[in-house]
Amino acid sequence: MILFEEALATVLDAKVAFRTEQISLENGMDRVLAEDIFSDMDMPPFNKSAMDGFACRRQDLHNDLQIIETIPAGKNPQKEVEINQCSRIMTGAPIPKGADCVIKVEDTTYLGDEVIHFTAPRTSDNICKKGEDITENQTVLSAGTEIKAQHIAVLASVGADNFSVYAKPVVGVISTGDELVEPKEKPEIGQIRNSNGAQIIAQLQELGIEGKYFGIARDTIESTREILNNAFAKCDVVLLSGGVSMGEFDFVEQVLQELGVEIKFNALAVQPGKPTVFGVRGEQFVYGLPGNPVSSFVQFKLLVTPLLSKIEGKSFNSQEQKLQLGAEFSRKKAERKSVFPIQIGDDNKIYPISYNGSAHIHSYLNADGMISFEIGNKKLQKGDWVNVRPL
Repeated sequence: MILFEEALATVLDAKVAFRTEQISLENGMDRVLAEDIFSDMDMPPFNKSAMDGFACRRQDLHNDLQIIETIPAGKNPQKEVEINQCSRIMTGAPIPKGADCVIKVEDTTYLGDEVIHFTAPRTSDNICKKGEDITENQTVLSAGTEIKAQHIAVLASVGADNFSVYAKPVVGVISTGDELVEPKEKPEIGQIRNSNGAQIIAQLQELGIEGKYFGIARDTIESTREILNNAFAKCDVVLLSGGVSMGEFDFVEQVLQELGVEIKFNALAVQPGKPTVFGVRGEQFVYGLPGNPVSSFVQFKLLVTPLLSKIEGKSFNSQEQKLQLGAEFSRKKAERKSVFPIQIGDDNKIYPISYNGSAHIHSYLNADGMISFEIGNKKLQKGDWVNVRPL
């Protein structure tokens, strides 16, 4: 067995062969840029009015000003502002030639016959200068940026409607076990429905990844080899559940080695999830997750998500937050790191959920997150502050 921290470091240190693809702006959310983005123009592209008002010459501010035209946003000025003249101007409209400031409407008095008078003691320029936000050819977004809504706005503003991002991994999902039937079938004596396959596909979907389901491998070397070969032919990452314990019919690790997989670890000092396998096959990766649904659910969160994030070019963030225990937590054994589901109360404190072990997936139905007991620690006291990993 290895410690969880060692297992996580092994996963994060794995060498990834990044692939890229071109996508359109509307598909950019949550993707990671694989190239720098440059502006194709100055922004603003011209001197523009910062408000509705009158564009004039500062030296004429205390004289009566004749309005010579109205300049709406999106239209070019037709006249040059000369001595004792002004142009009525709207927010965002280009500043006419000759003007060097814009005075607010509320700082003027209308004298009639399209004549105004400035009534304030002073004014700012109220002009957005050409290129003051971004200059042409300036880098506006760097490779490695995870695209959010504000980045979409910047991409759109510089005309980047198509750009390169890191490709999502192709992930295969396999379940193992003679006892399994698919969810649409009613189990007979000795059988159970395959919940892990659907669960792992759903966890991938939460990450924005569409998993490829390859079905159930039966408890024979031949079936396991055939389904794994099929998955390796099409996928960057393969996720199996079951068949990784020490039972007489647990063939997964043996077949993986036959197919050229270098096993990096095969047992964790973690509960649930001790029989977790991680291996590398060239530029491909494979996980053998435990068959119990809580174990596979937890180890996906803890060890699969970081690798998938890395392949997409993302910085892995567990999003843990520190919260206070609202009740005492205890366990019977302390030889391994233990992960437990919890609820967060209305008081923003942590409370235990009834949890009967690694087959008790129902315990996670109303869970808000997970907390850990470190090795050697059997009890957490009410009032302690602990790290909570949200679900």
